[in-house]
This record gives sequence, C-alpha cells and structure tokens, in this order.
Amino acid sequence: MRRYTLLTATLCALLSACADKTTTSDTAPSEADADSGTDTAPPQGSAGCGAETYTSGTYELEHGGLTRTFRVLVPASHDPDKPAPLVLAFHGWGGDEDAFLGSAAVRDEAEARGYLVAAPLGLGAGPPDQSWASWAFSGSTTGLDGDGVNADVPGDTPDICDDDRTTDYDYPSCEGVADNGCSWTHCQADDLDFVLELIDALGSGLCVDPQAVFATGGSNGGMFTWELGQDPRTASSFRALAPLIGLPHRGYLAPQGTEAALPVLSLTGTRDPTVPPGAWEDPSFTTTTDGDHYFYTGATAITRVWAEAHGCDITQPAADFDGGTAAMDCRSYCASDGGWPEVLDCRADMRHTYEFGTTWPLILDFFDAHR
Repeated sequence: MRRYTLLTATLCALLSACADKTTTSDTAPSEADADSGTDTAPPQGSAGCGAETYTSGTYELEHGGLTRTFRVLVPASHDPDKPAPLVLAFHGWGGDEDAFLGSAAVRDEAEARGYLVAAPLGLGAGPPDQSWASWAFSGSTTGLDGDGVNADVPGDTPDICDDDRTTDYDYPSCEGVADNGCSWTHCQADDLDFVLELIDALGSGLCVDPQAVFATGGSNGGMFTWELGQDPRTASSFRALAPLIGLPHRGYLAPQGTEAALPVLSLTGTRDPTVPPGAWEDPSFTTTTDGDHYFYTGATAITRVWAEAHGCDITQPAADFDGGTAAMDCRSYCASDGGWPEVLDCRADMRHTYEFGTTWPLILDFFDAHR
C-alpha cells in the first residue's frame, strides 16, 4: 500500500554541475490561442479533481519496498476542479528534487502558464545512503551499448565507455548486473514502474488532465526521459517529451514505444563535453571529453529515427525552425507538420548546463503546442 507523508518544502542548492545559470527569460509566455469559434469538449480530469490532497511541498511514496521522495509545485491560480497539465521533471546524476523546482525561472513560468510540476528524487548507492541519486536507463546499469561490436568502428567493444579511460562509478546495487566498469547508475528498483505509480498517485491527489502529462529531465534525467518515450510500458502515458542535455547511450536508437504520436524536443549544448550532441547531420556516436570517455547516440541520429517514425522526410537536411529565441538553433525533419513540428532538435552555445532562462520557456512552448 502506498503511503504519502508531507515533508517540509525546502529550496536546496542543486548538487550537480548543471546548476541553473540564469533566472530571466528572453521568451515571453505563450498567449492563449484565439477562440476558433468551434466547440471543444473540456478535458476529462483525473480522480483527484474536486478531491485534491496535494499542495506545493515535498512528499513520500512507498514503492517496491523503498521510500521515494518527490516535490510538487501547484500554481497559486490552480483550480482544483479544472484539469491541469502536468510536467514530470527528472534531475541529473547526483541532483535532487530541487534541481528544477529550486529555480525561480522554472517556478515562475510554470505558475504563469498553469502547469503542475512534480520533481521526483532518483535512487543512490543504497538505503540509507541516497547520495549520487540517479535514474537507470538502457546501458547505464549493465555498461553495455545497444549495438554490440560494430565492425565499422576500429577497435570497437560492446561497452558504453572506454573502460580503461573512465572512472569506475559502479553502485553496490549493480553487483551481478554490471558487465564492466562502465556502469554508472543504481540498480535498486525499476524506475519506469515507479514513474507509472507516481503518475497514478499524482492523478489521485491532484486534478490532472491525463491527456496532458509531459516529461523533461536534465543530463541523466534527460537520458531517462528518452527511455520513458522508448519503452512501451511508459510511452503512452505521455503527450510529449523534452530531454535536456541528455541523450541515449550508443546504439540505443529505438523510436517512440507507442503507435500514437509522441512529440519530442531535444535540447543540447554545442560546447557540452559531457554529453556532446555531435555535428548537424552527422549520425555518428559521440564521446565525452570531460575526463571520462562515455559513448552516446548523437542528436542527429536519435531525432532522425523519431522523425522517420513520425512519417517525416529524413532524406533532406533538417530545416530551420524559429523556436522564439535567438539563443537556440532549432531544426527539424518534420517542418512540413505546420506549426510546431513533432520532432525538434534545438542546440545552444552552452556547455553541460540547464540554462533555464532560455530552455524552460522553450520546453513549455513545445508542450503548449502539443496539448
């Protein structure tokens, strides 16, 4: 049985290197669309409509024998009888539930647009030690990539890193799971199953629009966001995704795990040494240059796969798209969609940082467009 306990809502400094560096936005909040004159049925709300039990604060959820923590933001203007969009925000490696909601830029923009935001805490080394909280995704626990030994890559191995040149981050919970020294996230629980239960809990305690549940995450949280979209167990629970400075490990190139359209906005930094996106139109894998040597799927490769699955033409270079901010270079193979494309690749002149003043308004613009 699940147990929910209200804790003290606190604002903590972000523990990871991906700290918010800006607090202002150069993109104004989206304006409501003009009345088209057509009758639109109001969204059907979750079980929590009219019977909300959550307010802004930090809570616990029992899942799989572990106590999980998550922070909730409920906008002051939220109507407990009116279904609202919900964003799940996943922190990076070593971060916490304040990674997103500790930012005034994130809170203010969510308040202005009426978004509920829930930010869960990942799992660390093992109870009672929850340091270096992380999210498990394909390859991160086993240390194995998604394409094995590639004959076209000289000296290739089936690993997600160059084991001899990468720090050993193995978690004790991954003993018997890790195949090499490249494993770097926890193996305590099924994070995908936890997310499904979290969505259920939030729907029971808040008035949520089940057709407007979104996911974003930074760094390791961004990699996990791709996983949520690729896995059939979770993909259909989301309306759109926006992974931030996070890409799948090399070889994990699956498209969305649902037959329904699942729009995705990929946000990366062209000077990012930790999760480099690669060059435009280059489908090759990339390698970290921050002291470790991990291998990742490039931004072009993964967005091409998703664009093709959405029926977009990937035989031509991705076309420029105006995302409303000069700080981001946005391109898409789905430009013929009209309006905001279903697969959008945006890159900024930044390193491994969240830059919420620029990225968060763009994320919510994308979610607004696909509600």
